[in-house]
Amino acid sequence: MKCVIIDDEPLAVDLLKEFVSKVDSLELVNTFTNAIDAISIINQSNVDLIFLDIEMPHFSGIDFINAIEKKPLIIFTTAYSNYAVEGFNLGAVDYLVKPIPFHRFLKSVLRAQQIFNPQNLPVSNNLISTPEIEQDFMFVRAEYENVKLNFSDILFIEGLKDYVKIYTTDNKYTLTLISLIKLENLLSSKGFARIHRSYIINIKHVKSIQKNKVIIAEKRIPISESYKSSFFEKINL
Repeated sequence: MKCVIIDDEPLAVDLLKEFVSKVDSLELVNTFTNAIDAISIINQSNVDLIFLDIEMPHFSGIDFINAIEKKPLIIFTTAYSNYAVEGFNLGAVDYLVKPIPFHRFLKSVLRAQQIFNPQNLPVSNNLISTPEIEQDFMFVRAEYENVKLNFSDILFIEGLKDYVKIYTTDNKYTLTLISLIKLENLLSSKGFARIHRSYIINIKHVKSIQKNKVIIAEKRIPISESYKSSFFEKINL
């Protein structure tokens, strides 16, 4: 399969190039750090597979898919696992969360090969089932790097005007540009609860509940009336 890599991070591109070089069935046509530059190449070339980052400045992977005329197979590569549902709704073959281990990359390629040329590639059922998404951590962008945060280490999340602060058990916080709504959707099934328009908490770290506040690591976090009933229902109060 002829493939293209599109990712705004050169290190991510280099890693994927290395992975592609290890798979005989893949032929790397080109790499791009700007999705806009790739549009004409994809429309004019016989590209079979694209390794595509979602979160890129100015022109996202979603924008790119909507802009191209030809629709090759897509494997999303991103640090943000909360885009998984949106990616699969666009018909992506798979969704790889950075940092990408080679065994997951290979599994995605096998899935793409099964779709591209099913008669020549016997693949067991588990390779064409729902793609696996890591459930116990997430990556968020902080300044110039992607920071791995284990869900179990997150105490609570505070929403600011344009950013959020994610407080962790090491008495530090990570400042990142992402909405509380996206984090709420991602974390609601991981033992987290939205208790205020500005706060999401990790229920396992709650020490006590006092009237309209929860105590986490000596921090008193308000519970707003609009979230109170759903929060209390979630913790069986």
